[in-house]
Amino acid sequence: MLLAMAVVIPVAGISYVFIPHDQDGDPVPTVGYRVELDTARRAAPYAVAAPEGLGDDWRATSVSYRPKGELGSVWHLGFLDPQTEYVAVEQSDGPARAFVDDVSRRAEKTGKTQRVGGAEWQRYQGPKYNALVREEKGVTTVVTGTASYERLGEMAGALKAAKGPKN
Repeated sequence: MLLAMAVVIPVAGISYVFIPHDQDGDPVPTVGYRVELDTARRAAPYAVAAPEGLGDDWRATSVSYRPKGELGSVWHLGFLDPQTEYVAVEQSDGPARAFVDDVSRRAEKTGKTQRVGGAEWQRYQGPKYNALVREEKGVTTVVTGTASYERLGEMAGALKAAKGPKN
């Protein structure tokens, strides 16, 4: 066993020295979401929202569309804001209470509202995420994450909802 360790430890040390380490690199990759957005807009039974006009310092990091699940047809689009805080756009046509609870990580309704672009959004606050929630006929839209209410409002204000050509 000592002989095996005498061989393995120097090999591991040499490998570590010669394998490049990018310690300044960003561990969260940026993703494109145009194809998924177009697909979701064609498939979803509601107008799917995505931001328009955000600065280049907002980076999309995750995107998905799940049709007809337990929480309804769910659209998700995640971002890092300019301060690298997480902000997500979540939509569903399923039960609003269960959906908001799930995507906001159990944030609670504060009883306060925030006016964004002429619309009233309900504020939620939680131990991990805060959220702005807007319930409309047939769809619940949640802007949630670790960012401040100001940043969540910036995202909510940039949202444009549209349906695909088949809807």
